[in-house]
Amino acid sequence: MKQYLRLFDLRQPVNYKTEILSGLTVALALVPEAVAFALIAGVSPLVGLYAAFVMGLVTSVLGGRPGMISGATGAVAVVLISLVKDHGVEYVFATVILAGLLQIAAGLLRLGKFIRLVPHSVMFGFVNGLAIVIFLAQLVQFKTVDASGELRWMSGPDLWIMLGLVGLTMLIIWGLPRLTKAFPASLAAILVVSAIAIGLGINTRTVGDIASIQGGFPPFHLPAIPFTLESLWIVLPYAAIVAGVGLIESLLTLNLIDEITETRGRGNKECVAQGLANLTSGLFSGMGGCAMIGQSLINISSGARARLSGVFAAVMLLLFIMFGAPLIEQLPMAALTGVMIMVAIGTFEWASLKTFGRMPLHDVLVMVVVAAVTVFLHNLALAVLIGVIISALVFAWENAKRIRARKYVDAQGVKHYEMYGPLFFGSVAAFTEKFDVPGDPSEVVIDFSESRVVDMSGLEALNRITERYQKAGKTLHLKHLSPDCRKLLKDAEKLVEVNIIEDPTYHVAVDHV
Repeated sequence: MKQYLRLFDLRQPVNYKTEILSGLTVALALVPEAVAFALIAGVSPLVGLYAAFVMGLVTSVLGGRPGMISGATGAVAVVLISLVKDHGVEYVFATVILAGLLQIAAGLLRLGKFIRLVPHSVMFGFVNGLAIVIFLAQLVQFKTVDASGELRWMSGPDLWIMLGLVGLTMLIIWGLPRLTKAFPASLAAILVVSAIAIGLGINTRTVGDIASIQGGFPPFHLPAIPFTLESLWIVLPYAAIVAGVGLIESLLTLNLIDEITETRGRGNKECVAQGLANLTSGLFSGMGGCAMIGQSLINISSGARARLSGVFAAVMLLLFIMFGAPLIEQLPMAALTGVMIMVAIGTFEWASLKTFGRMPLHDVLVMVVVAAVTVFLHNLALAVLIGVIISALVFAWENAKRIRARKYVDAQGVKHYEMYGPLFFGSVAAFTEKFDVPGDPSEVVIDFSESRVVDMSGLEALNRITERYQKAGKTLHLKHLSPDCRKLLKDAEKLVEVNIIEDPTYHVAVDHV
């Protein structure tokens, strides 16, 4: 019984009013997003709405981060565009199912922990880039279709009405929390602006102008594709990308919510939940998805901290589709646009601007590059990957320069090299240059008390320096090798014949970290 209580977090206190109102706000914000992402992918709006319902419900119940919202996302939609164009929507369902299986495997293999390798500078760039993308995505609402069928910027009364309603929405979201926090500001803004627009008969774009959201319960549907190896090879590359993009975006969103709430989610559990959600989405006519940072921030900023808000948002979204479409389609897009612009403003890490001139140049560069790739390529996974690679290369370069040696000759005429810094592929060249084999005495000691052998390149460097001293007819001793270094040497089939001078139980300080 305790396992089920832990699974659904029923032992934690829940503010039901806050959770329900926050969930309703999220549900309203999910509608235009799901429709827009479905249209981007080239599928029916209902495919996106069904995905938002299934993803939101499954991850809210089983996910590793209460309060986080999942649904159909632009990151996944972009991946599916060419697949829909070349093979049709049935292959999308198969792709999402396979992506879900890959994500489940990643969670069971506990690969979620690798999100720890994402540096803070990459997180800053990711969040800032995403905030800009969210903001830029709202600008399309300020455009209209002219007589020739092309989009152009609004002008005249239409523009002023749109700006006025968006501005009023933002003002309510900004001002209401200063008066009371008893009611979610975002929901209040949507209700007030909608009441004004509908009550006064203001002619402005509504949700129904984008597409109809009328539908039924998501139908169970096995993908109508040939179950052949050829189909697998078509689906597999897309599934791998969807799985990777979904996990990266979800785990980064989880980390962001962790920082805001000062709690800790469970990455591997979230991987499994995302996989189950995508698997279920593919079986119930959905396009799949992942965590949604915008809706998650709406939920958290409204005060939600439990699973109930996400469950309620998913259920309300389904009710909108099945019974409330005529009402929801009357909501002005200006209200939802204002909410998302405030989300973008709240998402942007304004404190990151203070890092310019204060933090290391490479960290600032990584932050800017990640943000730029996110904005211009709309590929969050690629942006994060590039940021991690740049950070790793900079780290390797900086550590490569830290290898150094203190040299002295003791009373017995033995030459000592006291090494400092890690010996790995980046520092091998500098390590080799430290030794004067022809000029050294007959006996030499290399002391690793402040160093360690890290990889195969380090082993090979030891092997080469040993051979050089042997050819010169001199004796070489390796001193203070830590246990993990000796194990590395043993696993490498004794590439280097080690003469340990110190007690074999000696530990270097770094072993205790």
